[in-house]
Amino acid sequence: MATKALERTGKLPVFFDDFFKPWNEWFDNGSTIFNRMLTVPAVNVTETKENFMVTLAVPGMKKEDFDIRMDGNMLTISCEKEETKEEKEMEFNRKEYNYSSFSRSFTLPEEVMKEKIDAVYENGELKLMLPKTEKARITETGKHIPVK
Repeated sequence: MATKALERTGKLPVFFDDFFKPWNEWFDNGSTIFNRMLTVPAVNVTETKENFMVTLAVPGMKKEDFDIRMDGNMLTISCEKEETKEEKEMEFNRKEYNYSSFSRSFTLPEEVMKEKIDAVYENGELKLMLPKTEKARITETGKHIPVK
């Protein structure tokens, strides 16, 4: 039985990929400006003694674009945005469409006061403040375990 080495099917060596990346994003594998990949925004979740903070990086949106819903202990953040751009010149017309959307869901811990959740969108970040119940603030949440 013969062993075949793995080989790259592309025409250019790998080190050229970064050099041609801006052009490849427009012309490679059907991922043109008209057919952009959908991405899910990065999320940071932080915890303090008083609350949880959920921060999503979503630049270029408006606060009206977001839909934030609670269903039991499930918090769902979704966004939908559609843009159309049209240019008319003497010899040509060009129309571009851009549609982007995402949905992220989080199961909230029992100690969150769901009726007091607050959301703010500024500088490209959506921040949700999830206050903890009084019992959760008083109760020690962690325990140090020594290594033997």
